[in-house]
Amino acid sequence: MPFELHPRLDADTTWLGDLPLCRVLLSKEDIGPWLILVPKVEGIREIHHLTESEQQQFIKESSLVAEKLESHSNPDKLNIGALGNMVPQLHVHHIARFQTDIAWPGPVWGNTNGVQRHQLAQVEMAEKWRSLLLDSAGFTPAG
Repeated sequence: MPFELHPRLDADTTWLGDLPLCRVLLSKEDIGPWLILVPKVEGIREIHHLTESEQQQFIKESSLVAEKLESHSNPDKLNIGALGNMVPQLHVHHIARFQTDIAWPGPVWGNTNGVQRHQLAQVEMAEKWRSLLLDSAGFTPAG
């Protein structure tokens, strides 16, 4: 069965491109840089369901995204987490957090106003992150 992105993830994000294992998405939530990695493996719900080599590749890709967020956003903290309570497809959030963001110091879930970025701002942020990921091994931009 081919990989298919969950409809909720598709609606709530912009597709930036693909790394060797994961699809890279940008959340539309207007809280700051919020990237999401989704392993392109059908039916996976948990990291430990991936093969050992997929798990190792996932850690490499997650670390790459975290390093990019840290070096290009200068956040006060990075939040990385997999919840999946609403979307069962394995996806891992990588969120640059700032003391000035609406949810600080709490988690973003349930602590934001749910406002999405304006379309032009989302397009500009997506282009910025695609460009920043272009020098990453194996990154293929969407489109």
